[in-house]
Amino acid sequence: MAERIPKIVVIGPAFVDMAVKCEIHPEPGEIVEGSGFTFIPAGSGVNEAIQVALCGCETYLLARVGEDCFGELISQHLERYHVLTDLVYPTQAISTGIVVTVVDNQGENCGCRSFGANRIVGRDEIDYAAAEQQIGSADVILIDDTISGSAIVAAIRSAQIHKTRVVLSVKLPHPNREVVGALDWPMEFYNADILVLSFQGMSCVSGLGAGGEGELKFIGTELVARGAKCVVISLGLGGALVIDREGPRHLGGIASEIVDQNGCDSVFTGAMTACFGTGDLPDRAVRFAIAAESIQRGRFGLQESLPRKEEIVTVLQSQPD
Repeated sequence: MAERIPKIVVIGPAFVDMAVKCEIHPEPGEIVEGSGFTFIPAGSGVNEAIQVALCGCETYLLARVGEDCFGELISQHLERYHVLTDLVYPTQAISTGIVVTVVDNQGENCGCRSFGANRIVGRDEIDYAAAEQQIGSADVILIDDTISGSAIVAAIRSAQIHKTRVVLSVKLPHPNREVVGALDWPMEFYNADILVLSFQGMSCVSGLGAGGEGELKFIGTELVARGAKCVVISLGLGGALVIDREGPRHLGGIASEIVDQNGCDSVFTGAMTACFGTGDLPDRAVRFAIAAESIQRGRFGLQESLPRKEEIVTVLQSQPD
């Protein structure tokens, strides 16, 4: 990652994640005794913005929160990680997004999510003068597809006007070729400089095997044929795939102990965007992201264990050429 300070605007959801530990999950109508409770700011927008900031970037998060104590908690938490909150808008009469999770003694969890203020992030938030100014002066904007399609389209159009590069993170239903035929994306999605793909219910696709990797290459190649400039898919321990008009390339993984894979997708995408923001080519940015993900995979927890730029560079320097 080159020695310069890029400016990155992350556009994505913000939640407060509440977790309760108990012996067993309650049955309908039942209340069970809990043994612990935590609550932390979360959501892909928050996690990615913090990872980008830890990579030494000037970082903004564009999001909506409620005008409540949880919205204040998110803003204060972001500021502790040096994420600028000028574009985190408090919203009257709508709560902050909330995730409530119940974890049993086997580590299984169930829960409920309320999008709250995240639901109303749309074109208006992108068209605000403050947001347009930051997007226009950014090196890269990172967009998470959890926000509305109208907001994504407006952000990409604004970035194109200002010649700001775009990373779009998209989650698809399943990793097989039939998924491409069902896509009904706006044409603006294909104008992103990098499409980062992940799949619902899968924290890591490294266990798909050779046949699975072939399906992923097919998906990426089809998206490039439809107009995408570059498609990136993390393979976890297996590294990552980069697909563009020159064809698919498999960039090797970095061996590490698996302690906790929670949040690895946000680490990968955030670190890649930070490196891409310095002007590095996608392959170099992806290698930086692979190193970041390998560090995170070997640690327990999420935000408190996110890797810093110096740690990522050290891992990269230890790898053979």
